[in-house]
Amino acid sequence: MTEVRKIESLTKKDIISTYFRSTFMLGSFNFERMQAIGFCVTMIPAIKRFYHKKEDQAAALKRHLEFFNTTPWPASAIFGVTSAMEQKKAEGGDIDEAAITNVKIGLMGPLAGIGDPIYWGTARPILAALGASLALSGSILGPLLFFFGINIIRFLTRWYGFKVGYNQGTDIVQDVAGNRLKKLTQMASVLGLFVMGSLVSKWTTIKMPLVLVSYKQAGHVVSTSLQNILDSLLPGLVALLMTFACMWLLKRKVNAIYIIFGMFAVGILGYWAGIFGL
Repeated sequence: MTEVRKIESLTKKDIISTYFRSTFMLGSFNFERMQAIGFCVTMIPAIKRFYHKKEDQAAALKRHLEFFNTTPWPASAIFGVTSAMEQKKAEGGDIDEAAITNVKIGLMGPLAGIGDPIYWGTARPILAALGASLALSGSILGPLLFFFGINIIRFLTRWYGFKVGYNQGTDIVQDVAGNRLKKLTQMASVLGLFVMGSLVSKWTTIKMPLVLVSYKQAGHVVSTSLQNILDSLLPGLVALLMTFACMWLLKRKVNAIYIIFGMFAVGILGYWAGIFGL
């Protein structure tokens, strides 16, 4: 029977070191094991704290060089959970290498599914859109809002993600698999789509000055253009249809580069034909 012994927990210095190492997790990204090297380097402070024999440290480093890939910011929660499991293993608890690896693999997918829509699909586009709106008006607050906003979110997620993961240990696995984070992801996705839909109407301007009807009234020439008719139906209708068309093409796996060049071609031909205007 393995002797259970008390191991010193991570110090504040260890947590700070882990945090700074985690910010460079993608520094050694490769297409064979993705973020494995970054994960391993981030775990070094915990491994040195829990294991004092060189062979034990080497074994721990080796198992953390296996394939790993998830959204970088919430990955700190996995660092915390893994550190808690490594501490339990070092203490002689009922936990083996396979269990540590399986928990890492089990958390990669859920946290990627949570992190991508919340951070890349919601926080970053919203802050970029708000910052760009301010920048277009000539305000220096635009880039500052994006820079400080995105970095504050990054810091809080990494710092508290690790601490929560480390303090709760393997219990966090049940939270990730539960409904609370799924609901949070859905709410973030809806918010992101709502904001991006508003920005489509604000930023996308498509003018169609093609004259359909022209007549004289009270000595003045009155012209009715295609744009007048569309605006009377729904302002921004063409921009909305264009957005739906792009979404439909993307859903059918059409390369985004082809869509962009296709929009260029339609715009140029449309302007040459007199359908579109500047």
